[in-house]
Amino acid sequence: MKSKYKRILLKMSGEAFSGIHSSGIDPDLVIRYAKEIKEISEMEVEIAIVVGGGNIWRGRMAPEMDKATADYMGMIATVLNALALQDALEKQNVHTRVQTAIEMREVAEPFIRRRAVRHLEKGRVVIFAAGTGNPFFTTDTAASLRALEIGADAILKATKVDGVYDKDPEKFPEAKKFSELEYIEVLKKGLKVMDSTAVSLCMDNKLPIMVFNITEYGNIKKILAGEEIGTSVR
Repeated sequence: MKSKYKRILLKMSGEAFSGIHSSGIDPDLVIRYAKEIKEISEMEVEIAIVVGGGNIWRGRMAPEMDKATADYMGMIATVLNALALQDALEKQNVHTRVQTAIEMREVAEPFIRRRAVRHLEKGRVVIFAAGTGNPFFTTDTAASLRALEIGADAILKATKVDGVYDKDPEKFPEAKKFSELEYIEVLKKGLKVMDSTAVSLCMDNKLPIMVFNITEYGNIKKILAGEEIGTSVR
């Protein structure tokens, strides 16, 4: 099967790692993701991944805490998810590198754009952790930034629902799903695709965003094959 994209950035939220649990890492689920990512890599697709950390820590858990401190704690939480995913991928014989925006050389490489690109060219999966390394920026913004830095063809935004809706489909059965959206529509309507900074970055650089349900096995491969699933933002 030939892929529509040569190089992608997969954005995985922290919640994707906890599965049905309210927090923590579900090891069986991470192994399932690793198997799916392996299948994609065998399509000769270059894969970079940005992981969130909301399954371990969110700043709103401690609203009285200094915002910058809480954000740094969230960045460190993403490294735990990145290492868990790396371990699962390596057990699938997928060569992987973790790069962090906050240096912790004992467990990961520091983020260096040219090195990341070289890893991708060699067929390694590169996992970006610790966001942008700056407080007040989300991992969505990190995903847009890293995707642009490495020259990705698209961002695949993994969620627990099958696309973008005009309201929360879990609370409102009548919620309308969008199959396609323009960047400006997302910003004007305040749709929860990615935060406004991330969407604006993609809009300014014409980087497509594909929003899909990662809980259904095979959806990533379907997107790469050109099937219209989820919601595309262009």
